[in-house]
Amino acid sequence: MTGAYRLVVFDWDGTLADSHARIVRTVTSAIEAMDLPARSEAAIRGIIGLGMREATEALYPGEGEAMHQRFLAHYRERWSREAREPVALFAGAHRTLAHLDTAGLLLAVATGKGRRGLDRELAESDTTRFFVATRTVDESPSKPHPGMVLELMEEVGCAPEETLVVGDTTFDLQMARAAGAHALGVASGAHPAAALLECRPVALLDTVAELPAWLIRRG
Repeated sequence: MTGAYRLVVFDWDGTLADSHARIVRTVTSAIEAMDLPARSEAAIRGIIGLGMREATEALYPGEGEAMHQRFLAHYRERWSREAREPVALFAGAHRTLAHLDTAGLLLAVATGKGRRGLDRELAESDTTRFFVATRTVDESPSKPHPGMVLELMEEVGCAPEETLVVGDTTFDLQMARAAGAHALGVASGAHPAAALLECRPVALLDTVAELPAWLIRRG
C-alpha cells in the first residue's frame, strides 16, 4: 500500500492534533494581556505552523526581540493553563498512524511547536511509539525552511523522492517542496483548501484519516 514512499513526515497541529481553536484562544489571550492591537481569528490562523518568533513578527512586524520574548512568555503561560486538558487527535488520526506503522512506513513529525510541548502531547495521545524521529523549532529552522525535512530524511536514510510530507498549511507544503519531497495537503486545519492547492500538492484530502486509502489507490 505504500507505493514508492518509505518516510511520511506529519505536521502536528491541525494535521494530527485538533488544536487550532486552542491556539487561537491562547494567542488572543496573550495579545489582550499585552494590550496589543487586536488581530482577527483569520490572521491568527494564518500564522499557525510557524515558530513563535516568526508568528509574532508576522502579526506585529518590526516590534523587535524584546517584544517577542514578552509575547512568548505570555503565550506559554496561557498555553500551560489550556494544557491541563490534553489536546485531542482528529477522528481516525491514531488509527491512521497505527495502520501506516504496521504497513512498515517510517513515520516522523515536523512541527512549529517547541520540544517540551510536542513531547507532552505525543505522550498524552499515546503516539510517541509510532515516530522514528521528530523535529521542532527548538532544533531546526521554522517552516517553510526545509531544514526539518532535510534533517529527518538524513536521520532515517530516506531520499526526497521516498518522502511524503503531510500538512494543513502552506508552510508545510512549501517546506516539502523546498526539501525536494512530495507534499500532501489536508483541509482540516489552519489554511483554506484553495491556498493549499496553489502549492500544487500531490493530493488534497479532507482529513488525515483518508491517507491510508489514498496510499492504497496510489499503489
